[in-house]
Amino acid sequence: MDLKATALLKLIYLEMFGHDMSWASFHVLEVMSSPKYHQKRVGYLGAVQSFRQDTEVLMLATNLLKKDLAATTPTIISLPIAALPHVITPSLALSTLADLLPRLNHSHSNIRKKTLVTLYRLALVYPEALRAAWPKIKDRLMDPDEDPSVTAAIVNVVCELGWRRPQDFLPLAPRLFELLVDGGNNWMAIKLIKLFATLTPLEPRLVRKLLPPLTNIIRTTPAMSLLYECINGIIQGGILDNTDDVAGADEIATLCVNKLRGMVMVNGDANLKYVALLAFNKIVLTHPHLVSQQEDVILECIDSSDITIRVQALNLVKGMVTSDNLVLVVSRLMKQLKSSSPSKDRRLPGSSALTPETESDDESQTAIIAPTVQETQTVLLPDDYRIDIIERILFMCSKDNYSSVLDFDWYIDVLTQLVRMAPVPRTFDANTGAALPIRQQVDVSEKIGDALRNVAVKVRAMRATAVRAADIILDQLLSDNPAGHPLTSGALKSAIWIIGEYSVQLAIPDDSLNGLLQAIPRIGKPEISAVALHAAAKVFSSIAGSEHEPWTSERKSRIALLLARILDVLEPLALHPNLEVQERAVEYIELLKLTAEAASGQPASTDENDQEPPLLLTQAIPSLFNGWELNAVAVNAQKNVPLLEGLDLDEPIHGDLNRLLFQTDIITLQSEEADDFEVYYHQRPPPSSISSSAPAISRLADPDDDMASSYQQLSEESYLDADILAKRKADRMEKNKDDPFYIPSDNILRTSTPIHNILQNNNGPDLDIDSIPVMQLDLEKIGGSSLTAPTRPQPRPRQRVLVAADETIEGSESGTGRQNDSENGSSTLTKAKTKKSKQHSLLQVDSSTIGSFSLEEGDGSKGFDYERQQREEAEMQQAVKEVERLRLEMQRANERIQMAQGADVQGVVIKKKKKAVSKKTAEGEDGEAATKVKPKKKKKAQTSEGGEPSGTAADTLGGAPVKVAPKKKKKKAPVVVEAEAAG
Repeated sequence: MDLKATALLKLIYLEMFGHDMSWASFHVLEVMSSPKYHQKRVGYLGAVQSFRQDTEVLMLATNLLKKDLAATTPTIISLPIAALPHVITPSLALSTLADLLPRLNHSHSNIRKKTLVTLYRLALVYPEALRAAWPKIKDRLMDPDEDPSVTAAIVNVVCELGWRRPQDFLPLAPRLFELLVDGGNNWMAIKLIKLFATLTPLEPRLVRKLLPPLTNIIRTTPAMSLLYECINGIIQGGILDNTDDVAGADEIATLCVNKLRGMVMVNGDANLKYVALLAFNKIVLTHPHLVSQQEDVILECIDSSDITIRVQALNLVKGMVTSDNLVLVVSRLMKQLKSSSPSKDRRLPGSSALTPETESDDESQTAIIAPTVQETQTVLLPDDYRIDIIERILFMCSKDNYSSVLDFDWYIDVLTQLVRMAPVPRTFDANTGAALPIRQQVDVSEKIGDALRNVAVKVRAMRATAVRAADIILDQLLSDNPAGHPLTSGALKSAIWIIGEYSVQLAIPDDSLNGLLQAIPRIGKPEISAVALHAAAKVFSSIAGSEHEPWTSERKSRIALLLARILDVLEPLALHPNLEVQERAVEYIELLKLTAEAASGQPASTDENDQEPPLLLTQAIPSLFNGWELNAVAVNAQKNVPLLEGLDLDEPIHGDLNRLLFQTDIITLQSEEADDFEVYYHQRPPPSSISSSAPAISRLADPDDDMASSYQQLSEESYLDADILAKRKADRMEKNKDDPFYIPSDNILRTSTPIHNILQNNNGPDLDIDSIPVMQLDLEKIGGSSLTAPTRPQPRPRQRVLVAADETIEGSESGTGRQNDSENGSSTLTKAKTKKSKQHSLLQVDSSTIGSFSLEEGDGSKGFDYERQQREEAEMQQAVKEVERLRLEMQRANERIQMAQGADVQGVVIKKKKKAVSKKTAEGEDGEAATKVKPKKKKKAQTSEGGEPSGTAADTLGGAPVKVAPKKKKKKAPVVVEAEAAG
């Protein structure tokens, strides 16, 4: 046995490396039955490692386990108690429960403690064990002289059971409160706090009772784990939501926030930062003003090297953002995005963001731009995290119908910069290399474009700025993508739509039309091509549709060249595979051809003869696009539109539409070669005003400036490109050129303002100081409070713009509340919570049966009846066995008949005829009971088996299969005879 125990110990070691040892289960059982302790211990260890619920020898081990549980030596008793939780089954729990319960009264505390934990494991598979053991567990809990380790074990079991049925443990609240105050065990205090967090919703009076001890623990404990659990218990127990004592709730909330701030500021412990941010995310729901005061430490966590801490900080920032700190938060996130993914990294659509070249560019750019003191700026952010940041920026800015945005010019510039920072959507998995499905190819730039479109539609005063931003986005995409590469950015669709819908706001319509005509042949998605065709027609209408401009020869030549250029671009699209693009292209081609004929046939105006421009240009084409203005529509407004009578939306437009589409020839457009002629005439050179034509070194920020800045001094240069900054500077100069209080820089020449002209005219070239009027100030009328300097900067004045609400129909649930595409990011958290709630426990056991199980014997709600289930399973197995037995008997009888007659193929026909003949024989007998039919069947079967065919068998062989049908019709006759005989 020593040799077998040694071999088993080596086998256990090999099993820990993944080798299977289930084949040695019987040998394990042999070693378990050894009388020597050192051998028995090895056997139980092997059982723990190899035995499963379906192990065959587990049934043989029941008596051994019961025997060892009844031993007198504590070391022997500990072995089965420690092994049972790993191999427990419902039948084994039922068998060993009676032997485990007496161990709760054992003299050794170690045995009592192990028995308590084992009983909880038994209760998960056999809930009746809990009802039988609960009186003794309760007595042990109430015993003040019980060993602290046993009490801690009971508290653990009660805590695990309490969150399922907390109402059963409310009577234990006084004893649990006493243990919380006088326990002295931090781990037991943590369990008690968790348990009280589930009890306080059922008994609100516990809140007032728990506040003093919890406050004392928070102020005095040096253990961070206990401190966090106290704060978490206060949050989950609803103490912060206590409406009876608002002052006390605010006081404890302030204390919790201050302690959490200290946990975040602890250097070198990422776990404390993470759990503190988790608690902040819960407190911000009830006390957002207290959390917003910790803005500095929370923003520092955004730049942490740990991605999980960054995500929690982002969740927190999204909930605490206001109009006062929106610019600060967004600037911090934009700077982080730019340092990890600069705008000039907006590369070819075919290149992935995970290529080695892109990684090296990102790293070199980060090393130049980022401050060396910031550890996070050297970390390359993954695309998923960058997409998450962009979605959160869009959500924070568009929340509550742009209630937090004070400067829409700044917001539009941020959207323009985000388009350049957005990562390229991945079409292949970085790990496996397989193609990703369409739903996983997330293009966040499409959401950015939708946000820009929403601003253009809702904020009428910002449409000119939005159109200019869309024009910049289009020029940037054309310059970043070389000739021959398609344009695949998701923001392209919204930018083109804005240019076409608000073409009257274009600064230079000819340049915008030129950009559209360059982009149309290179657009890869059909839905964007359809929008681009409409936009090109609208821009052309705004250029050529003026009625007040004279019809001169210069205008006639210009219109003719524009029409020829547009027709040259649209003609290849007349054979496009997509029907929508093809239909629009054909319509505009025919319309523009008519317009070209009318323009060529209309003579130009001269000094003697004044000619009007063609009506197609001035009235027909503009009338196609002049109508009702497009406004934002609420999401649920469509549900309130009544359906017309007789309208079936599910009915297909054409019954054979799929066949017609398959019959059409697939026509592929031949891409033009990028020769010198095409480059010279059809490709627009990059504009000089865009920063892409400037040297690369001019687009890099100064490291010294970034190092000197802090989270409160983030300038626009840290996250906006040079061309956007130049545009913003020009706008400010134009806005403030007549402001006498605006002091411009000296290196730019400016014209004299009206105030300057007045001073020069009145005082001459030499300004007379005495002629300046002096105003007398009465300082006594001014309150003393106005002379004190403000402690914090005044909030920026809100830009006076009108944000239109979403249009809806009366009765819509959405109302006027805004529903933006960027708000869909909040659904990620809900899915994660739903997925998390469906996970099993760490024991890999379904414990849902305990939730409906009551500890009271008189309770009518029976939870899980194991014995009833066993009886049902036994009956089902017996029924299955009976069916199987009858099937085998019928099969054997059929085989005997086939062997006797030698007709294997017609075996089924013989069987049916045999039954019919036997019933007919029973019908001929006068008044006999039905019991006489059964021996005749057996007799005929024996005759056939003996090799002497009876007359019935002969009839069966000689009769045709056609005669079977009329005999089967007389099947009910024996039943009538039997009934009469019985009567």
